[in-house]
Amino acid sequence: MPLPIVHHPAYVADLPDGHRFPMQKFGKLAQILRRDDIVAAGGFIAPIEAPRNWLTLAHDPAYVDAVLTQTVERRVAREIGFPIEETVARRARCATSGTVLTARLALEAGIACNTAGGSHHARRAQGAGFCVFNDVAVAACVMREEGLTGTILVIDCDVHQGDGTADIFKDDASVFTFSIHAEKNYPVRKVAGDCDIGVADGLDDVAYRDILSIHVPGLFESLQPVLVFYNAGVDPHAEDRLGRLSLSDEGLAERDRMVIGEARRRGVSVACVIGGGYSTDIDTLAMRHSIIHRVASEFV
Repeated sequence: MPLPIVHHPAYVADLPDGHRFPMQKFGKLAQILRRDDIVAAGGFIAPIEAPRNWLTLAHDPAYVDAVLTQTVERRVAREIGFPIEETVARRARCATSGTVLTARLALEAGIACNTAGGSHHARRAQGAGFCVFNDVAVAACVMREEGLTGTILVIDCDVHQGDGTADIFKDDASVFTFSIHAEKNYPVRKVAGDCDIGVADGLDDVAYRDILSIHVPGLFESLQPVLVFYNAGVDPHAEDRLGRLSLSDEGLAERDRMVIGEARRRGVSVACVIGGGYSTDIDTLAMRHSIIHRVASEFV
């Protein structure tokens, strides 16, 4: 069975010339996955736009309505880092729905990947840090609405702490959030999750692997999760301009293989999102993001 991969052309929104967010990486990633025959012969699986009632499961209804009508306060838009106009709002809805679809497919097939997602700085009240809606949080809430019981585990390996996800689930014991991140990196004010591992600048492949090997198996043993959302951000890479850590391509692949392997050996479904990655070299960045899809393909 081929790896189910979710993608939508709307993942690429319009941004002003010179904007520092590498928006074109999503389209380039899709091209790479087609070129290298990682996506199934039938192509990508396209999501719908997330309906309002999904979004309000994780976010304040007033904020959701402001995004949907493109009337977000200037202050909030500055914190997000995007102009909240039509294509940005549509991208947020499609990427969020894409993670919902990825979770559904993972529960059916054991593993599935989105070509976007991991917008973990969006809190209940508003977005921040290039994150409009918290797709993983919305997807976890939708899975609950659709009858999934048991613990949902969020494993967040993006280089930045998953403060928004921690905020949304701070009073929900059925969702456990694990974040390993550069302690001195954004956000300055962390929001305590269930298990936060802040690491020092410059951490390399070996040290990162050792930390994961201490924590990840124990999470599966103690929590017995029914579903894992895995944020495979590539910004821990040594060449990432916002990262501060020193992982290599091989280190990222080893990380992904460890997390997914722990889940699949136990029969736990894994929904993968790509998380952060920042470079002006879009081709190299998109190739780096494809690592998670290549590794996930080993487990179908």
